[in-house]
Amino acid sequence: MARPVVGIISNSHLINDEYLVQAAGAMNVQALSDVSGVAPLIIPANPDIHSVAELMAICDGFFFPGGRPNVHPEEYGEEETDAHGTFERDRDRITLPLIRACVAHGQPVMGVCLGFQELNVAMGGTLYPEIRDLPGRDNHRMPPNGTLEEKFELRHEVTLTEGGPFHRLFGNHKVMTNTLHGQGIKQPGPRIVIDGHAPDGTPEAIYVKDAPGFTMSVQWHPEWNAGADPVSRPLFQAFGDACRLWSAGGLRAVG
Repeated sequence: MARPVVGIISNSHLINDEYLVQAAGAMNVQALSDVSGVAPLIIPANPDIHSVAELMAICDGFFFPGGRPNVHPEEYGEEETDAHGTFERDRDRITLPLIRACVAHGQPVMGVCLGFQELNVAMGGTLYPEIRDLPGRDNHRMPPNGTLEEKFELRHEVTLTEGGPFHRLFGNHKVMTNTLHGQGIKQPGPRIVIDGHAPDGTPEAIYVKDAPGFTMSVQWHPEWNAGADPVSRPLFQAFGDACRLWSAGGLRAVG
């Protein structure tokens, strides 16, 4: 039996500072294949190449990974500043309408880091340009030095809503996660439910209220050590199950 196809939204990248490619992180691809049990398909983040309708017809679900750029603040009604960092407007132009269409139709979506922020913006929410500059907040950015293992190590606890979908999925209302992000949710979209917070109050786990399909998304990077981590594994497995259900012609509401 063919595996469900999951589109991974790519990020633009320059090889040797001159050759433009569309790339996806190997950890994301491996986690989706090995833990979710789906067939990953890298989707160029360019709306001039394909339409939302075409992508939804090809794929059974979509994975929105992290990336260097940030959602442009114009997408949530604010002006660009130096604090907002860099942008990839083509990714904005494909991810935001794709997320809205998938949520409306019940097609599974999962967002990680930037993808988590995209889900919030797509559903009408806003973002802080730099979490560490806020009073009382911690520095959630990737440590500048150390090995890859040290950069992705579990750095803080996330407290989940008692009885919420993430609590039910993980079997615990407190879990340990890594943290490698600069921006974060300022105002959640009208249907965005914040289901988990870091100790400093930063939103870490969300889903879309009354969505007919899977929308569980996280601010951390569960693709790291996905098969062995007790938090990452059930999240990727649940996403894979939702994609198989969609592929078979069914739906499952989350939350």
